[in-house]
Amino acid sequence: MPISDAKPLNPTATLRLIQLGLDEDFVHGPDATTVATIDADATMTANFVPRKPGVVAGLEVIAWTMHAVDPSISVDVRAADGDEVSPGDVLATVSGPARSILSAERTALNLLTYASGIATATHRWTREFTGTKARVRDSRKTLPGYRDLAKYAVRCGGGVNHRMSLGDAVLIKDNHVASVGSVAEAYRRTVDAFPDLPREVEVDDLDQLREVLAFKPHLVMLDNFSVELTRDGVALRDELSPSTMLESSGGLTLDVARAYAETGVDYLAVGGLTHSVTILDIGLDAA
Repeated sequence: MPISDAKPLNPTATLRLIQLGLDEDFVHGPDATTVATIDADATMTANFVPRKPGVVAGLEVIAWTMHAVDPSISVDVRAADGDEVSPGDVLATVSGPARSILSAERTALNLLTYASGIATATHRWTREFTGTKARVRDSRKTLPGYRDLAKYAVRCGGGVNHRMSLGDAVLIKDNHVASVGSVAEAYRRTVDAFPDLPREVEVDDLDQLREVLAFKPHLVMLDNFSVELTRDGVALRDELSPSTMLESSGGLTLDVARAYAETGVDYLAVGGLTHSVTILDIGLDAA
């Protein structure tokens, strides 16, 4: 499912990651093995090919990485981010100086397999929600520098992004409430300080949910609610503030995903999409 209508990958953040990867690979000098075994004028053509089925994301990193090493490398991308791919499919073909291609290979694959692993995991969650209104969302549980790529990959897999940073939305959690004495006071302060930002409030039980719904917030996070309590929370929301969206959070796994989705919540928050990544195995094969 190509995502041409979604926010694209940020080249600035990703190019910075590519340069970091190349800097690490060349910190002690050129690619010794490649220089020793490959003639300086040798050329090659090679294909990026998945070893396992999944959803691909981050295909732009192939050209960005190859061209960071050698602008003369030709890159022909044959798939689209968000595509479901099978072993043996050709995702992209690169042609040009063999030394340059082999020197760029690992950095390109590291980022491509990482992003595609996130997209593949997100797609598994998305399939569990078929027929419900629920969507899977990520979190800020990302490695420094990788947030934009990770969250882009979530979008490729059919998921929805939570906050990109601490400043683009308000999320009132238990420590904020404890510091000012009540949910009401924490909510009031955020409205006074940042009236135009979307607002989410974390609650631990139905009593807190009832209190929060009086403010008609944009979103409420139901933290560690059981399926049964979540169903009660949805009924309470429908009664007191139908426009408020609800998000289930806390230790969610695929085996209970559909049960939560069927309660009527709008989102399931899954930090594991980005903090526990299993890559999609992709290799570079000489043609």
